[in-house]
Amino acid sequence: MNLFKFLLPLLLFLACAEKKNEERPKNVYKQVPELVEGRYNVGFLIMDGVYNTELTAPYDIFQHTKFRDGIKAMNVFCVADKNEPVVSFEGMRIIPDYNYLKDSVPPIDILVVPSAEHHLDTDLENEKMINWVQKVAASAEWVTSHCDGAFVLAKANLLNEVASTTFPSDIAKYKKMFPKLDVKEDVLFVHDGKYITSAGGAKSFEAALYLCEFLYGKEIAQSLANGLVIDWNLEKIKYFVGDDVQRTR
Repeated sequence: MNLFKFLLPLLLFLACAEKKNEERPKNVYKQVPELVEGRYNVGFLIMDGVYNTELTAPYDIFQHTKFRDGIKAMNVFCVADKNEPVVSFEGMRIIPDYNYLKDSVPPIDILVVPSAEHHLDTDLENEKMINWVQKVAASAEWVTSHCDGAFVLAKANLLNEVASTTFPSDIAKYKKMFPKLDVKEDVLFVHDGKYITSAGGAKSFEAALYLCEFLYGKEIAQSLANGLVIDWNLEKIKYFVGDDVQRTR
C-alpha cells in the first residue's frame, strides 16, 4: 500500500508531462523573423543538401546591411517546403523561417537560390518548387543564384533572355541541359537584367558584395567587406554585365 502511495504521484506526473509534450507544437523553436518596414525582403530558398557556403556567404553580406546607416537595408529569411530543419550537405541543421507550401510568405524583393546537392537532377523535378520560384521571380526586383542554383532558374525558364553562369566544372552539363542559354565561362558572376548568377563557392561573397555595391555604392560595399575581412575590389574581379545593365548604370 505504501508503495502504491509512492508510485501514484509519480505516474500522474509522467502522464501530465507526456500530455504536455503531445500538445507542444512541433515548431516551438521556430519564430517568425522581424521584418522591418522599408527594407528589402531577401528570401533564401533552402532544401536538404543545400551547400553551406552558397547559403551563408550571401546571407552574411545581406544581413550586415542592417548595421549600415543611410541605406535601404535588408531583411533576410529562409524559405523551404517544410517546417522541420533542413540539413545542409555538410550536416548543418537550419530551421526555415517560412514553409512556402503552407505559410503566407512575405513579398520577396530579392530571391536568392543557393546551390544544393541535387540541383542537377531530382530537385529539377520538383514542380511545386519550380512553380514557386517562377511566381516569386515574376515580382522580385532581383533574382540571384550561386553555383548550381542557376540550374533551378534555368529550369524555371527565367534565364532564356539573359546571359548566365554556374559552377565552373558544371558549365558543360549546364550547356547540355539548357542548350539555348547564353552561358558565360571564366567569370565569377554574371549580371544581366535583374538576374545575377555566380560561380558559387567562396566567390558567393563577391557576387553578393557586387549587388550591394550596385544598390548602395562603393563605400557601403567596401564597409561590408571590411566588416567581414574580405579583400574587395570590383575592378580586379572578372565578371560580365549585360548591355542593358551597362546603359542604366
